[in-house]
Amino acid sequence: MSGQARLAEEILAEFSTSWSRISEYLSSDSVVPLFSCGNAADVLGSFPDESVHFCMTSPPYWGQRQYKAQGVGLETSYEQYISNLLRLFREVRRVLKHSGSFWLNIGDAYQDKQLLGLPWRVALALTDRQGWILRNSVIWNKVKGGPDTAKDKLRNVHEHVFHFVKNRDYFYDVDAIRKKPGTSKVVNGSVVSATGVSGVRYRRQIELSQVLSDEEKRAAFAALGEILREVQEGKLADFRMIIRGCQRTTHSDSESVSGRAREIQQRGFYFLKYHPNGAKPSDVWDIIPEDTQGRGEHFAPYPGDLCRIPILATCPEKGIVLDPFCGTGTTMVVAQQLNRKSIGIDLSRDYLRVAEGRCSPLL
Repeated sequence: MSGQARLAEEILAEFSTSWSRISEYLSSDSVVPLFSCGNAADVLGSFPDESVHFCMTSPPYWGQRQYKAQGVGLETSYEQYISNLLRLFREVRRVLKHSGSFWLNIGDAYQDKQLLGLPWRVALALTDRQGWILRNSVIWNKVKGGPDTAKDKLRNVHEHVFHFVKNRDYFYDVDAIRKKPGTSKVVNGSVVSATGVSGVRYRRQIELSQVLSDEEKRAAFAALGEILREVQEGKLADFRMIIRGCQRTTHSDSESVSGRAREIQQRGFYFLKYHPNGAKPSDVWDIIPEDTQGRGEHFAPYPGDLCRIPILATCPEKGIVLDPFCGTGTTMVVAQQLNRKSIGIDLSRDYLRVAEGRCSPLL
């Protein structure tokens, strides 16, 4: 038996991809990650339909890295790179539950000084050819980027993170990712909201308004008093008041397309109420790339914070997380921290050994 054949047998023995092993893991109470070594599309071929709740992954960059295992990212053309990704993501769609989500972080590349737009080429191919529904395009702002010696372009410090779903009725726990709101307080006898709104300015604007009728002013004063009582009682963290002639309406002034425009025309004012549980995260994430395990093991710094919001929002507790390009296991580490089961797949046995080691201290 050749050395290469023996190595293949060792890999299969250590990281068995049989569904019976995976099924046993899924029926247990353990959230320690399970790892499989092999080509992700082939490994997923053994999975039944709709068997995982969530998938997040970051495929190898095209033509920019030399990884320990030969696979995606080493194609001679970007078209073949996209084709290989689509083959895998078709399997991801099949094994993802009806209510599941797929989050894809993908980097761009240049060819002959041309920025290829690979993230959007892949995203549009997924929606147009495979029927995925794109729910969000997140910008990952790395805050600081690596050195860039080019003298004829700007420095690249962002990547895309796309959120795809199979169906419109998917799992989403928005309250799990809200930012904790500030609290109101009383200053000199007046109620002040989390961001310092006391109502004094709004009262003055109502009083001095030349466009509100006396009846509208009385209604506005009463409504403002009720809002401030909600703030004082902790039912509302913050608010803004839009008054006819004082603030511009949000979104549109057209009554035919904006309910708020109709409200300000009919009542003379409306309120923007902040959610009592806090605000939703935006679609721009400022996250510094991490390198906790050392570049000697893996060349792509995939930060744990990048997958924290996706897992909390779109994978139920004790749900099953999948990463078909798991590398050294960051997605699995975060899934375990958040009490989710996870399955990581990678071509490199060396990466998987590192991944298992990173998860062991969490036991």
